[in-house]
Amino acid sequence: MTDAEFRSGFICFVGRPNTGKSTLTNAMVGQKIAITSSRPQTTRHTIRGIVHREHAQLILVDTPGLHRPRTLLGQRLNDLVRDTYSEVDLIAICIPADEKIGPGDRWIVQQIRQMAPKTTVVGVVTKIDKVGKQAVAEQLLAVSQLLGPEAEVVPVSAVKGEQVELLVDLIASKMPEGPAFYPDGELTDEPEETLMAELIREAALEGVRDELPHSLAVVIEEVLPREEQEGMLDVHAILYVERPSQKAIIIGKGGSRLKEVGTAARKQIEHILGTRIYLHLHVKVAKDWQRDPKQLGRLGF
Repeated sequence: MTDAEFRSGFICFVGRPNTGKSTLTNAMVGQKIAITSSRPQTTRHTIRGIVHREHAQLILVDTPGLHRPRTLLGQRLNDLVRDTYSEVDLIAICIPADEKIGPGDRWIVQQIRQMAPKTTVVGVVTKIDKVGKQAVAEQLLAVSQLLGPEAEVVPVSAVKGEQVELLVDLIASKMPEGPAFYPDGELTDEPEETLMAELIREAALEGVRDELPHSLAVVIEEVLPREEQEGMLDVHAILYVERPSQKAIIIGKGGSRLKEVGTAARKQIEHILGTRIYLHLHVKVAKDWQRDPKQLGRLGF
């Protein structure tokens, strides 16, 4: 690329839940801006990560995993994904190296072909650090057959940083020529409160049973300067669950689990804000909020 050929555009990572999309977003941006968890359906908002390179700016739209919805929340998350597909310059389909291609992957490819037939598609084989070279080669071939001869396929390990720059270069080469959309150094256009809520959610989801991820929402009530300590912020957050039994799981025996959640989230939030905070967490029950349009609206969906 010559100096005149600055390229910029919007990219969407898609794939089944838990295929490494958020980890890849963070690796390309160079800082944690999308929450990651071993739980499927962790991502709830389209977080935009901004990748700055000398000759390109890539805006990564990290959507929730497209899935067959079972609740109103699931339907709204899917609508969010569909809206995104039609507005981006490139769709990167993420398929992990350690799992065989299944009906879920084929369904997603079919959805993309229907909703965004003209959008450039790239295949990304993620988590290559989990398998041997032979398995990676076989998966590359399988993904290539799934996507067709026009689509290029790149193997990466976001955790180890392997081939991440190669993927950045490939995507950049497929962007239209154009100016930067964001100033240098800006990593996301998400409001700080959304990032804080997501980081608290991530900490609360660590090590809990399967029933909880979908049922947990976090709302930042207020952020205030701490009067007696200059440069410190008081952050008040409410964790909403659907049932009293879930409230007990989050709080833990004698409040021990909630304390752990607060400590883990506080470190991450302080790192992103660059300032010290005092985190106040409260857990409330909002019965069956995922199926209630009024409550969904109140919780930001």
